[in-house]
Amino acid sequence: MFPFLKHRSRSVHGEDAPSSTESSVTVAATDSGGACTTLTVWRKSLLVSCEGFTVIDSNGDLIYRVDNYARTRPEELILMDKDGNSLLLMHRTKKITLVDSWGIYEAKDTNGDAKVPKCPISWYMRKNLKMNILSTKSDILAYVYSGSFDKKNSYIIKGSYRCKSCKIVHVPLNKTVVEIKRKEARTKGVRFGSDVFDLVVNPGFDTGLAMALVLLLDQMFS
Repeated sequence: MFPFLKHRSRSVHGEDAPSSTESSVTVAATDSGGACTTLTVWRKSLLVSCEGFTVIDSNGDLIYRVDNYARTRPEELILMDKDGNSLLLMHRTKKITLVDSWGIYEAKDTNGDAKVPKCPISWYMRKNLKMNILSTKSDILAYVYSGSFDKKNSYIIKGSYRCKSCKIVHVPLNKTVVEIKRKEARTKGVRFGSDVFDLVVNPGFDTGLAMALVLLLDQMFS
């Protein structure tokens, strides 16, 4: 039914060779050469008892996974590699505010325990307040900042997450670094729903961070 999951069972049980999934959050605003990376994102956990996401590369191999046991809106989310090792932890801020905002942390290995690490925040994402209280023609969904709030590492997310048509734009260079797009089936007569889409990441931008931003968009706009 889902041809992009042809290697799912083998990868989930860790029988593949170790992947080269990035574990550190490093982002370059400009291309470092090479082609874009296109990942297939499926809004479904591989575990029956969970909600979450499954992320597949162009070869059909499992790259990232999210298994959320909570049925309500969680306060923390963990992005894992194919073997279940924690990569990034997203924590909703506790401040009393109308703005939905999250911190993104590097998670060395939380062993499935969603605790905010003591290490400094890596990235910060907040929903555009105007999307909540004002009628506006602006298509800006959210703002993304580095942990140091350096304007040289600031991004905006534009478009419509519900329609799976978004762009993550590096503000200083006005350059699109990530796109979320509806997945087009290569086989005639096959159509994918909105729970299956493509994540296109430019060279130099961390694919794990891109997926973390997708998870937060889903929390804010799904």
